[in-house]
Amino acid sequence: MEDKTKVRLIIEGRVQGVWFRDSTRRKANELGVYGWVKNRHDGAVEALAEGDTDAVNRFIDWCHEGPPHAIVRRVNITREEWKGEFDSFDIVF
Repeated sequence: MEDKTKVRLIIEGRVQGVWFRDSTRRKANELGVYGWVKNRHDGAVEALAEGDTDAVNRFIDWCHEGPPHAIVRRVNITREEWKGEFDSFDIVF
């Protein structure tokens, strides 16, 4: 069995109104990462992502940059117990 991981990311900076959620969903689908992404009321974006450790790590690396018009100032990462509870990566509201 491959190594699996799950992370919760809080992405801060200019990350709303720059297609961050849709770009995040696309990157997750490209990498085979599952979970969700949403805007937070404090202006940050939150993502919950799980999958193969290597793919999730590449996803985290991408979140430090984001789409072209984003300015990512900080990514807070919390590791959580992998449960395999997702079968897609969605934008939630």
